[in-house]
Amino acid sequence: MKVTGTLINYYFHCKRQCWLLGNRLNLEDNSEDVHIGRAIHEIKKDESKNTEISIENVKIDKITDDYLIEIKKSDADIEAAKWQIILYLKILKDKGIEKKGKLQVIENNKEDKKTFVIELNDKLELELTNIENQICDLINLDTPPSPDLKKGCKKCAYYEYCYV
Repeated sequence: MKVTGTLINYYFHCKRQCWLLGNRLNLEDNSEDVHIGRAIHEIKKDESKNTEISIENVKIDKITDDYLIEIKKSDADIEAAKWQIILYLKILKDKGIEKKGKLQVIENNKEDKKTFVIELNDKLELELTNIENQICDLINLDTPPSPDLKKGCKKCAYYEYCYV
């Protein structure tokens, strides 16, 4: 199985959500937050060239001469977004394209944008391989992990599945 950026993101955010999506149970079409994220991507796509590029099993928000850019609507889970970018950088590297990663956080009602730069190295590549293996092991479990109620669960597209 090929690990996607969304699976990586969910793995860090919620193992149960990762398992559900990895086993083709997608409830995101009913989520207002997902719709907002998609709207942000559409606006950014209309503003410039080189946006939303599909390569293999991932969709990259934007590529410039120097950077692969991922755009998020909040900084709620920077670690998850960082590993999503690392996956994308590795896929590009395997195709002979060397870039740095840039995470841009565009939060509602805030003038300042947060930007994080990520550079792929041997240590991160090794950690990524380990994470991909852990994701595959998780998805191959017969049943999903038990729900683990956290602060952001009530906004999750899977909330009703897990708690109602």
